[in-house]
This record gives sequence, structure tokens and C-alpha cells, in this order.
Amino acid sequence: MKKLHSLIILIGLLFLSACSEDSADPTAPAVDPPAPTNILTAQNARTYMVDPNATAETVALFYNLKKLAKTKFAIGQQDAFNGFYNNGSTAQSDIKKTTGYDPAVLGKDFLFITDKQNNDQADNWFYQQEQKTINDVKAAYAKGIINTFSWHIREPYNEDSFYASDMTAEQKATAFKSILPGGANHEWYKKKLDKVASVFLKLKGSKGELIPVIFRPFHEFDGSWFWWGANFCSPEEYKAAHQFTVTYLRDTKGVRNVLYAFSPDNSYSKSADYLSRYPGDKYVDILGMDNYGDLNNQGQKGADKANAKLKMISDLAIDKVKIAAMTETGYRVTSTTAPVTNWFSTYLYNALTANNIQISYVVFWTNDTDGYYVPTPTAANATDFKTFTAKTKSALVNSLPKMYELPK
Repeated sequence: MKKLHSLIILIGLLFLSACSEDSADPTAPAVDPPAPTNILTAQNARTYMVDPNATAETVALFYNLKKLAKTKFAIGQQDAFNGFYNNGSTAQSDIKKTTGYDPAVLGKDFLFITDKQNNDQADNWFYQQEQKTINDVKAAYAKGIINTFSWHIREPYNEDSFYASDMTAEQKATAFKSILPGGANHEWYKKKLDKVASVFLKLKGSKGELIPVIFRPFHEFDGSWFWWGANFCSPEEYKAAHQFTVTYLRDTKGVRNVLYAFSPDNSYSKSADYLSRYPGDKYVDILGMDNYGDLNNQGQKGADKANAKLKMISDLAIDKVKIAAMTETGYRVTSTTAPVTNWFSTYLYNALTANNIQISYVVFWTNDTDGYYVPTPTAANATDFKTFTAKTKSALVNSLPKMYELPK
């Protein structure tokens, strides 16, 4: 019996060996590896979004922003339809004056809309700004432009400023904590969100559809110049405020046309640090970064630093199936600050494209009468800006795909 048992084992080993050799046969048909589970499609886009019940146009914006980053980045400006350098013209944006085309992204702010002086009366300046904002967003949407909102919300005590430097030590220590659930100013914060929600729900296109927008509350939180900055709240408190903001707008107020952005300033160079105040994938659609400092006349060295940070958030966005964006940047030129040669076409473009990063959009800050971030046609760096916008991966509104429609 022992010999028979040994013979059976030997035959079995020979059989397994033969099977192994067959599987290694280079002529044998290849076996497809398992399909990755994080492939974004038009059909599954909702599963990666903060709001799985978002409107069809909002889902399309999420999907198309994600796809856009593989080949291009959209170029925009804060308050582009109203910020004009050194002139009073309201006919067109400075971007269009210089390039011939409108921006691909329009930035707006809830600052005046949620101001304590807004009494919802037609003759009230703050209410007029609310109406102008709504009209600008509608006009931008009709042109195919992407809309994004920031919020320089004033502190909850006197509502005079959003800068921490204008507050007392006690106010700075307690302001952010006070707006959290259970805090002394939580109801105050909910009323501000009620106003935000009312505006979102008034944004409608020509067919009555809600206009999708990007919303990035409590931005540049890694610094401490704003009262929601890192010195004034713990990571857990910051996360709680972001999470409450999302759930209140989405679930309590029924807002279904918003993509939610997470956008610190440029202090984070490692993903673990970047995620230290991250409220979670269920509360964030867009991984952003504001970055002026690395590009403040630091040449290629600064561009490389900015690119490395954008590479970090690009990699995170790829892994999490989120959108990566440079949510604010710029180099302000004034009568005493000259433009940097090739700032746009070399340094910024390299920061946005080197190392195969996937950045969906970049937004410059507002032009005013004393200085500009986007040059007007007669400015010394107008040609540099035009060269930047004409590069292969750059997109103004004329080269955007239809952002509010899913592919058929």
C-alpha cells in the first residue's frame, strides 16, 4: 500500500508540474488582469460624488472636469466680469480683452451676499450685489463657463471682518468653535447657510435647470490670517465644520447643484499633511490648493515647488477619483511691481503641466484699479499671457467641451 500511495503522489506531482509548464507557455492565450475598480464612467460618476442625488448637469460637470484634466486645464478669474484694471469698462472681462475669448472659469464670492447689511430690499447695495452675482453666474453658464464660489465669511461676533488680525484674542480663540453644533453661534451660522442655499437654488438656466457650481468654504485654512485658520481650531473641529456645511446644504436645504471643494493654501507638500484636516471622501469633490507664494518671483525653482505640490494633490485625486485644481494663484502687477518675464507661459504653465499631473482648472484673483493678475491688452506682459492661453493644455471657454452634458 505504501508503494501504491507513493506512486499516486508521484503521478499527482507530475500532473501539477505539467499544468504549471502549460500555464507558462508563451503561446498560451493571455489572461486579462482584474479590472481596476476606480475607473470613472458616465454611469458610475455619482458613486464618487459628495451628492449621489445631484442634478444631471452637476454630475456632468464632475465627470467632465475629471476627464478634462487628462488633456487640458480650464483658465479662469475671480470676478472676471466685474474686475477691470485701470478702467471702468463693463463690456467684457480683461481676459477677453487680451485674448479675444471669455474665461473658462468664473469665480464669485458670498462675502457681500451674507453681509449683515443685506436686507433683501431692491435699494440695498448688498442685495444688489447678490442679484448681480446671480445674473453673472447665469450669463457664464449660458456661455458654457464653469462657476465657482468662495466665501470670505465675516466673524460671528461683530461681522466686521474675516481677518483674524481684526479680532480680539478671545474672539480668535472662540469664533470657529462657536459655529459648530452646540456652539453659541451655531444658529447664526445656519442662517448664513440658509442665505447661501437660497442663492444656489435661484441659479437656473434657460430651461429651468439648476446651474451647477463649485463651493469651497473655509479656504486657506492651513494659514491663520482668516478666523477659521489652523491656529484657531483643531483638525477635528475643522472637519466637523466642513461636514456640517455639506450635510446642512445637501440634506436639510435640499441643494443638489453643488460640487464641494477642499482648498488649503500652499503649506502642504506631503499628502499626509494635506489630509490632516481632510473631512473625508464623502464630503469633498475637489482637492484644491491656493498658491501665490511659490510663484512669487521665484523663477523655475518656485515653479518646481508648486508643481510638486500640485503633483501631490493630482495623485490623491487620481487615487480617490476626485478632481484636482489650482483654486487660486497669480502674480499681482502694480505701478511699483513689474511683471515677471514669462511668468505665465513658462513658470505657471510648467507648474500646471510638468510630471504628467492632472489639474482641471486654475483661477487668478481679481483685477482692480490699482493692480492686476490678468494683463489688459496694453500691459507689458499681455503677450506672455496670450502665449500661455494658446498653449496645448490651456483652455479658455472657446476650447472647453460641453461641461454640462454627459457623453452619449
